[in-house]
Amino acid sequence: MSEAVRAALESSVEGLAESAPKADTGFLWDFWYPAMRSEEIHGKDLAKAMLLEVPLVIGRTSEGKAFAMRDACPHRGIPLSYGHFDGNSVQCSYHGWEFDACSGKCTLIPSLTSHDRLKIERISAGHYPCEERDGYVWVYMNAPGTRLPEKLPAVPELEKFGEKYKMTRLECELPSHIDHGIIGLMDPAHGPFVHQSWFWRSKASIHEKAKQFEPIPYGFRMSPHKPSANSAPYKLLAKMTGETVTTTIDFVLPNIRTETDRSGKLWFSSRATVTPVKRDLCRIDFVAAWNLPVPVSIFRIFAKLFLRQDQETMIQQAEGLKHNPKLMLIDDADRPAKWYFALKQGLLESRRSGLPMVHPMDGPVTLRWRS
Repeated sequence: MSEAVRAALESSVEGLAESAPKADTGFLWDFWYPAMRSEEIHGKDLAKAMLLEVPLVIGRTSEGKAFAMRDACPHRGIPLSYGHFDGNSVQCSYHGWEFDACSGKCTLIPSLTSHDRLKIERISAGHYPCEERDGYVWVYMNAPGTRLPEKLPAVPELEKFGEKYKMTRLECELPSHIDHGIIGLMDPAHGPFVHQSWFWRSKASIHEKAKQFEPIPYGFRMSPHKPSANSAPYKLLAKMTGETVTTTIDFVLPNIRTETDRSGKLWFSSRATVTPVKRDLCRIDFVAAWNLPVPVSIFRIFAKLFLRQDQETMIQQAEGLKHNPKLMLIDDADRPAKWYFALKQGLLESRRSGLPMVHPMDGPVTLRWRS
């Protein structure tokens, strides 16, 4: 383990106490992030979004290609989202400058005369790679002032295990820095308290658990295992198939938690992405696919309740964090949070040094906690 990663582990608690550093936003650049749902783009209308405190204007060309540009005209800074889009070019509402939607390059400045020698092709509104997957518009956010890599990584896509399945999407905003959103997402001990309900868990169901974790590139995995016996949905799935239920949970930088549940021919796959909007605001984008005999409408009722419980807890936590309290992480229940901070620091150190990233996990490890 490098000294940088070791220092990150030792200082992760102190880092939690100040969720929004003044100089460093704590964001991870050079990754794909979901900006909005695909259904939010209507025809030639321009939509607004914000990722990592960067304002974006997003739309879809006449050919059906999604695009993303910085939402500011390089002339006077007025948001381009107030302008006009003809299916190929975005026209600024202030002086009529036009920009190619798929490259961000300036194609027209109406005020120029034949005497002007300005090379407008050198002017750009700022453009970001943009793709659609699983009903979301994903934007690749490269660090300000840097060039895009020659080959971009693949856009994250939810794993499915058959051609026929149901699918749904949900989201909720959390008034916190992305770090708090992520460690709350992966926290294994809050279930019986935050998610108390007849269909999930209660305080009376708390018992000791032991789960094996293993390192994976840029993250860690809760190895395939039989899920908790105190969760009603897993019990129901086992009764439906008469076979053992197997669950696998992954966390991968910068912000993605995936879960796969399988029992016989039935399966459930989900992805929760903690999307950084601003340093004091993040959003959970949740998408799930399944072939279980459960209607989408019924699933959404329970999933909305689950997300609302997390949201209410994070709102309450934000109230306390305003006063910069001293915080702490414990073992073993908070070990995934420590791994997250170490992974994040290890990635940044690797990018600075050009050396291979050092993973905080040397190999499989078993963690024990009560929940």
